[in-house]
Amino acid sequence: MTETKSKVKLSQWDALLLESLRSQGWSDQELLHRVTGEDLPVDESKYEFDYGQLAALANEQPELFRRAVLDGYQIKYNTIRGIRSWIDVALNIEARLELEEGHEAVEAELTEAEYSRLQGVLSYGWQITGGSAADGSARVYTIEPVQR
Repeated sequence: MTETKSKVKLSQWDALLLESLRSQGWSDQELLHRVTGEDLPVDESKYEFDYGQLAALANEQPELFRRAVLDGYQIKYNTIRGIRSWIDVALNIEARLELEEGHEAVEAELTEAEYSRLQGVLSYGWQITGGSAADGSARVYTIEPVQR
């Protein structure tokens, strides 16, 4: 039997900050070094991220930050708009929001690898439904609350 370490938990915002820096093409080691050294860029995206919050987390809880970067993380609590933003920032995919009361969901066309990555970070209370393609091509998935 293999022992599995539970993933560290990050706030939705900290996860977005981390994924925004990953999208710069930084290696894990560069991410660790630059964030803890507060050698951070100015974000000019529509999100206007302030990476100082992530640097504060890295300096206050260095082991948690290190594990999040190297081993992965799970988001503590997702919101529907936060999920759409995470897909945009982490996967560079424009997802569609469905905000009709009682039918709130996010729809995104994902490959199997993107689906697995999203599945791994979603907080409890969310589910992903939709088809998967055996050939690795993208399919439309729906991310929605488990209970309505």
